[in-house]
Amino acid sequence: MTAPPTSTRDVIPLRQAARAWFAISLQTFGGPAGQIAVMQRALVEEKRWIGQQRFLFALSYCTLLPGPEAQQLATYVGWLLNGVRGALVAGILFILPGVVALLVLSGVYVAYGDTTLVESLFLGLAPAVIAIVLQAVIRVGRKGLGHPALVALAVLSFLALTFFGVPFPVVVLVAALLGWLLGRRIPTLTAPARAAVDDGPPPLISDDALHTERPSGRHAAKVLVIGLVVWFAPVALAAVVFGRSSIFVDQGLFFSGAAVVTFGGAYAVLAYVAQQAVEVYGWLAPGEMVRGLALAETTPGPLIMVVQFVALVGAYRAPGDLDPWVAAVVAALLTTWVTFVPCFLFILLGAPYVERLRGNRDLAAALAGITAAVVGVIASLAVFFALHTLFGETGRVTAGPLDLEYPRLASVDWAALAITVLGCALIFWRRWSVLRTLGACAATGVVLGLALAA
Repeated sequence: MTAPPTSTRDVIPLRQAARAWFAISLQTFGGPAGQIAVMQRALVEEKRWIGQQRFLFALSYCTLLPGPEAQQLATYVGWLLNGVRGALVAGILFILPGVVALLVLSGVYVAYGDTTLVESLFLGLAPAVIAIVLQAVIRVGRKGLGHPALVALAVLSFLALTFFGVPFPVVVLVAALLGWLLGRRIPTLTAPARAAVDDGPPPLISDDALHTERPSGRHAAKVLVIGLVVWFAPVALAAVVFGRSSIFVDQGLFFSGAAVVTFGGAYAVLAYVAQQAVEVYGWLAPGEMVRGLALAETTPGPLIMVVQFVALVGAYRAPGDLDPWVAAVVAALLTTWVTFVPCFLFILLGAPYVERLRGNRDLAAALAGITAAVVGVIASLAVFFALHTLFGETGRVTAGPLDLEYPRLASVDWAALAITVLGCALIFWRRWSVLRTLGACAATGVVLGLALAA
């Protein structure tokens, strides 16, 4: 079995691929690591549709891009299997269950979030998220900080975000530049490991016989134009229908911008989104971002789907002339659109050129710098969540370049602190999964909340 000689043939029937992608989409819990593991098992080990090295190379390419790497990996493999149609089917099915599930859960939160039961549920979920984010810091750090220079870059990124309020996009860009410079001075900065040789029958798409679509400037220009029109057409329509100052336009433009700086996954960009959504636009209260992430953790699909929660809650509270529920649904779907359309654009635009990236040391070094910064960004996110989950009040110190938010210790929430300790114990000591930890903490929160309310 070999890959098709041209990009016009399907490696497998599209209907068969669609069934497989839908089955995968229902198992995509637990963040990108779990999602990639599901695809690895289904596509590489069980179905033998793609070789191990080809799968890992596709993953490396996707980590270079802004956006959720697992969804982009599905889109890329879909393109290898069935061309553009396969990319669209794989990418859409990967996120569809999560879109529906989070839309429903966000609506439940808006409608019933002030009840004792729901408040008690979030009393358990929000502290659990702190433990989950800390786990992400450790996992990304172990994977990406293989040199002391990268550890230093991670620390500097954390300090820049937490103590000096440097914008997230600036941190990412500077980290990429520093990674590139370090790579020129330190040849061993990045040393990608090669996986063991596959066992079993040859895959349909082997490690050597790959997609053969030739790079074409004309094709790239066509994809770029169509992609940009599809991306921004709903935002332009919202400006015409609701006015340029409407919340839909603000959210469409903001989340379009966030989509192109989402290096390192959802955790990395959430600090930026939380800051803007809470302090600049006022779409959420400070403690609500961690609640949205808790909901996103319980649904399949990429965690960046939490932006749907942000948009829905913000539009429900500022609907303009629309019914609040209509405004909320429109905002949620618009935000989902502008967040994920770029993912398809990046893959379809860059896939024909991806072979030119193989072995490029400069790109690998820049990626290493970004990965190091992501560790600092996620640690900063953990601090943000801890401040607004464990303490009822915070203060801020501003002096010159210093811009630091600190907790008022007298306002500590002892119940939330206890559940945070429980979540950390379950994840780091007992090695429980994310979903199991969330369930245990949620149940604890319900018991404590109802007992305190009695």
